[in-house]
Amino acid sequence: MPNQNIFSTLIVTWVAMASLAMFLVGHPARAQNISADYTFLVGSAFLCDSATCPAAVRSANDDSYEMSGAGTFNTQTKSVTAAGTYAHKSPNGTVLEAGIWIVSDLVSFDSYGVAPGALRQRGVALGPQPFGPKGLPISSSPMPTGGLAVFHIRLLPMSGTSRIAVLQVNCALGDVPRERSVEGIRLNFESKGSEFSEELTGRVMFLAMRPEVSTPAKSLQQEPVPASAESANN
Repeated sequence: MPNQNIFSTLIVTWVAMASLAMFLVGHPARAQNISADYTFLVGSAFLCDSATCPAAVRSANDDSYEMSGAGTFNTQTKSVTAAGTYAHKSPNGTVLEAGIWIVSDLVSFDSYGVAPGALRQRGVALGPQPFGPKGLPISSSPMPTGGLAVFHIRLLPMSGTSRIAVLQVNCALGDVPRERSVEGIRLNFESKGSEFSEELTGRVMFLAMRPEVSTPAKSLQQEPVPASAESANN
């Protein structure tokens, strides 16, 4: 891909990420109409402060990848649309490569459950978070959700050839397994056997676009007619 095209795509990616964040913050009700189960953010938008963006991960050789991005996916159809930016850095901080990444497909998603108060704890409000009977969340707003998503992604550098990698995005909210308690990203280049598995910084989040009440409503059953009433009718 020519450098000019990559630069144009880079700008489009940042605009799309900012627009997605503003859409979710400003219009939580309309966000329900997105044709996806989840929206996710990686070290970007309203998750950011000086210590949490971009998301960064390090290899055993001490070089690192810094990544930001956003997207949506559907767990039933495995459809996904997501993109972002990245920078590959040496141990001394020199940028070795920079460009954009796009998701090829969703491999899997393991949900840890919803965390209704997560956004307010992080200083973000997406509108009222309503609750139904017994304090269970109902589905009128995007709901922060923990989980582990695994994607195949393509990295498109400003110069050089593209590469395929496996990106893991882990959001430590909800009922988090002990072995997944560290929030962040991991990156694995299968062709070269290069693995970046030490999470350094970065906040990530999944937003369930159509969260359901976890306890199903009881079905209404027809009450039996008393024998006396049945006799009277005859």
